[in-house]
Amino acid sequence: MKRMSLEIVLALIIIGLLAGIFSGFMGVGGGVVMIPLMILFLGYNQHEAQGMSLAVLAVPVTFLAAYTYHKAGHPIDWKYALIIASCFVVGGLVGSKLAVRLDQTVLKRIFAIVLVIAAVKLFFSK
Repeated sequence: MKRMSLEIVLALIIIGLLAGIFSGFMGVGGGVVMIPLMILFLGYNQHEAQGMSLAVLAVPVTFLAAYTYHKAGHPIDWKYALIIASCFVVGGLVGSKLAVRLDQTVLKRIFAIVLVIAAVKLFFSK
C-alpha cells in the first residue's frame, strides 16, 4: 500500500474530480481520464491503473450523472441500460482475465492504440 502524503491525497482528489467532470460532460472517465492520470501522477503501472479504475467504477458513481441527463429531458431506457450493464460485468471479468496475463508493455501499447483510434475517429466524424 502506498503512503498517504498530502501530495497523494491532492492527486487522488484531482483525478477523481477530472474523471467525474469528464464523465458527466462527455460520458468518459475511467479509461480515458483516470488511467493516464494515475500513471502520470501516482506512478502506477498499466495493470495497477486499470485495476484501480475498475475499483472506482465498482461503486455506482455515474448513476447521478445519468439521472441528471434523464431529468433534463434526455430519456434513458433503463431496461436497455440494465442489460448492457449486466453484459458489461461479464465482459469486464473476461477482459480482466485476459489483461492480467499480458505483459505490461503489450497492454500499455494496446491501450494507447485504442485511445488513438478513438481520438482519430472522433476528430474526423461529423
